Amino acid sequence: MRLKGKLKMNRLLLLLLVFACSCNSGKNQAGRIPVAKAGNSILYHDQLPGVEPGMAPADSAASAQEFIDRWAHKELMYQKAEENLSPERREEIDLQMKETRQSLAIYQYQRQMILEKMDTIISDAEMENYYMGASQSFTLGFNIVQALFIKVPFETPQLGRIRTLARSIDPKDLIELESLCYQFAERFDDFDEKWVPFDRIAVELPYEINNEEYFIRRTTFYETTDSIDVFFLKIRDYRLKSTTAPFDYVKEDIKSIIWNTRRLEFIQNLEKGIYDNAIEQNKLTLYN
Repeated sequence: MRLKGKLKMNRLLLLLLVFACSCNSGKNQAGRIPVAKAGNSILYHDQLPGVEPGMAPADSAASAQEFIDRWAHKELMYQKAEENLSPERREEIDLQMKETRQSLAIYQYQRQMILEKMDTIISDAEMENYYMGASQSFTLGFNIVQALFIKVPFETPQLGRIRTLARSIDPKDLIELESLCYQFAERFDDFDEKWVPFDRIAVELPYEINNEEYFIRRTTFYETTDSIDVFFLKIRDYRLKSTTAPFDYVKEDIKSIIWNTRRLEFIQNLEKGIYDNAIEQNKLTLYN
């Protein structure tokens, strides 16, 4: 069995090499080299998957053989199905293919028209106006904060200075703090000064916070330790669960809402325009 398998692999490898040489020579009239035939369907050499860089010839041959086997099984099964399907099933397939082609063509045309014709620029003023008119729709489901979080080893030589700088609101001190933290801290994050869910920070602390709302309301600067590290948390601002989300936090959501609304209106107007134009040009007839 091993000998037969090895001979089969060698034959396939030799066959692929011959095909490659034939392709390079350009002597094949059709310009394509057949490697398998199932019924009237032919698999050509240029349809085989490309050889990955560094792949051994034997592995390449095995990969090609596996591809050919899969193709043969699928093609033969398809041909058998075509031969034996009932007329009802054939009609069902034809209808599904027509509906699928229609849907794909419509989708691609709409997409093309959106890219070519639709105004995709959404200004901050437009987003702010939407927010002002629908702010009650943006109720927070959790607490969010603007914060600074630092985790440094307990034995850090500049620990006192880091503590002082972390409390400061002077931009120059923040620059110095970043420099020190890049040298000594295991974690330094101001979250790009954006709003973040508080529990994203809470999981970094060594001890569980049982009452988030109470903690957030009462805390501007928090320091705690475990046996290895010191943790600093400065809360610059916060919004509590069930209150209105700040504009900056939902800005990208609003942008998506406006864009999707604009896209829907564009598609509806596009369809209406095509429909009205067809009536005007007598391309549509509605029979009673």
